[in-house]
Amino acid sequence: MRGMAVPAPICSLLGQPALPLLSAEGDINIGAVFGLHRNALFKVHSFTSRPEKTPCISFNPREFQFAQTLIFALEEINNSSDLLPGLSLGYQVYDSCSSATLGIHSALALMNSPGPEDSLGDPSACSRSPAVLGIVGESSSTSTIGISSLVGPFSIPVISHFATCACLSNRKKFPSFFRTIPSDFYQSRALAKLVKHFGWNWVGVVNSNNDYGNNGMATFMEAAWHEGVCVEYQESIHRTDSREKLLEVVKVIRRATARVVVLFLTLGDLIPLLNELALEGDPGLQWVGSESWITARLLADNKAYDFLRGAVGFAIRNARLDGLEGFLDKVHPSQTPENTLLREFWESVFQCSFEGGSSTLCTGTESLAKLKNQYTDVSELRISSKVYTAVYAIAHALHNLLTDLKNHTDSGNIPVYTSQQVLQYLKEVRFRVKTGEEIWFDANGDVVACYDLVNWQQDENGTLQFHAVGLYDSSMPPEQRITFNKRKLVWAGGQAEAPAGVCSESCPTGTRKAVQKGKPVCCYDCVPCAEGEISNITDSNGCYRCDLDYWSNEKRDRCVLKPVEFLSYEEMMGIVLVFFSLLGSGVTTLVAVVFSVHKDTPIVRANNSELSFLLLFSLTLCFLCSLTFIGRPSEWSCTLRHTAFGITFVLCISCVLGKTIVVLMAFSATLPASNIMKWFGPPQQRLSVLAFTLIQVLICALWLTVSPPFPYKNMKTYKEKVILECDVGSAIGFWAVLGYIGLLALLCFVLAFLARKLPDNFNEAKFITFSMLIFCAVWITFIPAYVSSPGKFTVAVEIFAILASSFGLLFCIFAPKCFIILLRPEQNTKKHMMGKTSNDIRY
Repeated sequence: MRGMAVPAPICSLLGQPALPLLSAEGDINIGAVFGLHRNALFKVHSFTSRPEKTPCISFNPREFQFAQTLIFALEEINNSSDLLPGLSLGYQVYDSCSSATLGIHSALALMNSPGPEDSLGDPSACSRSPAVLGIVGESSSTSTIGISSLVGPFSIPVISHFATCACLSNRKKFPSFFRTIPSDFYQSRALAKLVKHFGWNWVGVVNSNNDYGNNGMATFMEAAWHEGVCVEYQESIHRTDSREKLLEVVKVIRRATARVVVLFLTLGDLIPLLNELALEGDPGLQWVGSESWITARLLADNKAYDFLRGAVGFAIRNARLDGLEGFLDKVHPSQTPENTLLREFWESVFQCSFEGGSSTLCTGTESLAKLKNQYTDVSELRISSKVYTAVYAIAHALHNLLTDLKNHTDSGNIPVYTSQQVLQYLKEVRFRVKTGEEIWFDANGDVVACYDLVNWQQDENGTLQFHAVGLYDSSMPPEQRITFNKRKLVWAGGQAEAPAGVCSESCPTGTRKAVQKGKPVCCYDCVPCAEGEISNITDSNGCYRCDLDYWSNEKRDRCVLKPVEFLSYEEMMGIVLVFFSLLGSGVTTLVAVVFSVHKDTPIVRANNSELSFLLLFSLTLCFLCSLTFIGRPSEWSCTLRHTAFGITFVLCISCVLGKTIVVLMAFSATLPASNIMKWFGPPQQRLSVLAFTLIQVLICALWLTVSPPFPYKNMKTYKEKVILECDVGSAIGFWAVLGYIGLLALLCFVLAFLARKLPDNFNEAKFITFSMLIFCAVWITFIPAYVSSPGKFTVAVEIFAILASSFGLLFCIFAPKCFIILLRPEQNTKKHMMGKTSNDIRY
């Protein structure tokens, strides 16, 4: 209604306010959230009354050490004259009970910062601005995601010391998040490279079923795929899973063929799994761990977990904080008697009770210095040092902010600062802590990833110790990021050699990998390379064909020059052919000598001694021309062998043809009134031989001019060797030479066949017919044999044809005459030669 005053809205707190378990007021306060208890006992609410505070159980001494390290760092800063001089830093430490829900509840409390004096109906409790300018925590990635999502829109910085999920690097979702521990983006990839480096390509993986495990394992799987590592199985577990679920996972681990297991688990999720594994004895596996448990002294001191000996994994680099050990030992419930957390801590570590009862009574005189547990152990301050660094990061950002504000504010005015300004200065902070580490944040709020490669080794007392055997530094080039001393490593079971972590054994050189059907690429068979292909590296995915002049060796791991094959003088076939070639020329020469000695006898004179000697000369050349076919082909030998063969054989056949015509003309001259011999006397005979031979010379000259023979590497007949042969160049020229020889031989054969029954005691036409029959049979057989014979046998067939036809001519024509000359001299008379014919014909 107009004119009436509208009452101011009244805000009231509902439920029980969350109060810090550890706190101290300062000029500037810093908030912190730690999982000081391992479990929260949630109840189902009836919604008919105010819910009671959720109780937490199972005190966590490790997280309590984190909280005390934060207090230690704050006191160290407060006592410093260089950092934030004149100002004191206070703290408010909340317990998330390792629950994301209670973690978010704690963040809400830090944003509203109600104090013990606040009443539920006090409106100022809702309107008060946050008293903390930054929050340190939480250890769990899941809880940190919830906290960062909540406070991010209000620009309150959150710096985690242990939340490694790569998802937190998303600046759009988490604009105010920072961390002093490296992101799993690097750890997951480093683990994949480590697995590959040790030659393991067949592994099993188990991860926590939360943001830390699922995101970290997803990154590992992607990196492993790029590295060629196959995963046989992937199992996810959570500490709240039933025992049946854990037993199923244990069964998978034990029955699998993978002997290397990557455990990307939080410590709380790993312990139930290890308990089940320990019940059945050492599984004999090689363990690869993430940074959350690989340096957990709680596991190393438990004898039931001795099967973890030889485990390897990346851990946050160790650090030493001078003065922290004494500070931790001084914690005592008497410092704040009303603080129930300190009393619970004391009762937990000393297993006593201030209330008495059935438990041992706590006297307060117990000494932490004599105690050895997760809280007092300062040998592994890998995570605690990150809490220390987170506190210093906020302090340095505040120092830089206040320094700038003082420089830009009048001396009479009090500087005003907000969490938004602290957030901005955190993005630009750069400092070096007393551990020697230089701290600065990139655009995603991450620090440079640097890990120790830790190996679990058993000392003389049988206690498992953590040995740093290597280093991973993301600031180095990719190929230099991982360095380690392999000789210092001890593997599963105390072995000095790395266990085999493969589905299939490595394929040696000379083989290639063939993936087994229905299995991952890491499971394969080793298939030998085919002929002419090689693989000169192990585990080759394929074989590579050798160049044309090369062929694979017997092991298929190297290309060697193909052997060059040709008919040589050194091999047995070449020696035999040379022998018969020289034998033929020798016998021909011997026949010529016999004819020369008996040149005046009727049988020599009756067969035209001039043509006979020319025939013997051409036969000698025929035998000798076969030698040009033997030996390494060259330009001159290829040219010589075919032209010499063609011309000498035409000369030979021309002489035989001349003798055949002489026989026909001689018997025709015996007819009355025949004067035919004057037209085919010695001059005409010489002219015919010259004319027939000249035609072949012209054919050869034309052949050599158009496309002469040349040496050629034949790589088609045999793949594994090179056949060095003479290519005929022009096929027409080659077959023209052979065709002309065949034409003359056929003509000679026909004429001799016609003259075979002419009357005479010594009719030479019979022997010429038989010699031409052999000649034609040899060369007709030669054609298919020449075409089908491979390599050097082609040349051998040609030589055989030359020698066979030459021997046929030699023996068929001259053997009967030599027989008469040498063994039947009484038949070598004119009377015997003429028989019934009275004409003294000289032919």
